[in-house]
This record gives sequence, C-alpha cells and structure tokens, in this order.
Amino acid sequence: MGTMIYGPQDVEFDDRLLTHLEIVIVNKFRRRESFLMSWLDDLSVGSGRSSLWMSAEVPVYFKYLGSRVPAVNRDWLRLLETEANGPRGLVVLDEDGAPAHAGRAGQQRPDRDAHPVRRVA
Repeated sequence: MGTMIYGPQDVEFDDRLLTHLEIVIVNKFRRRESFLMSWLDDLSVGSGRSSLWMSAEVPVYFKYLGSRVPAVNRDWLRLLETEANGPRGLVVLDEDGAPAHAGRAGQQRPDRDAHPVRRVA
C-alpha cells in the first residue's frame, strides 16, 4: 500500500492504483487545474464517501511501499483522466472501472491526529 499525503490528509492506495492516480493528478496540476477527488468509504469507517478538493497550490507527496514501478494500463489511465475532467471530478476507480473503496489505516501520525488516515483498496 502506498500513501498520498495532501495537506492534512493521508490516503492509502494500492501501489498500482496510486501510480495511475499520481499520473492523473500531476498532469492536472501541471495545467494548474483544480478538481474534486472522491472515493467510497469502506464499512470499517462507517460507509459513505470522502472527497478532497485538489489544487496545485497544496503540496502533494506520493510514498510507495514497493520499490518496483507498476506497469501503466493506458486504458485505465484514460478512464481516470476522463473522470478527472468531468463534472464530478476524479472518482477513484479500480482497473475494472468500479468505484474504489477506502478504509482506515492503522497508523496515526502525531502531527495529524485530528485528521483520519484512509486506505483505498
């Protein structure tokens, strides 16, 4: 599992999914485009969904658990880019096009105790 740290939020994703999200997010930020990013919450965090307003003015950090760079699926990448450019913003989807779910990660950081850590699988 990798982690995207954006402002006060730590969000965990599978390394493969995070690789694809990183490409989409960085390309949007290069164009100075802000957008909404959303995913479904797992039952372990009470169900529902979470969203972040993403803007290039806020630093984003991607940390991967694995050392290997996953292969990029261009079809999946296009799907995520289409989502990011649509009216709902970037709805995080798995490789099959289904909404990705998020759960709470086990770690807490002292500097971010007020903000829950989330995991997207």
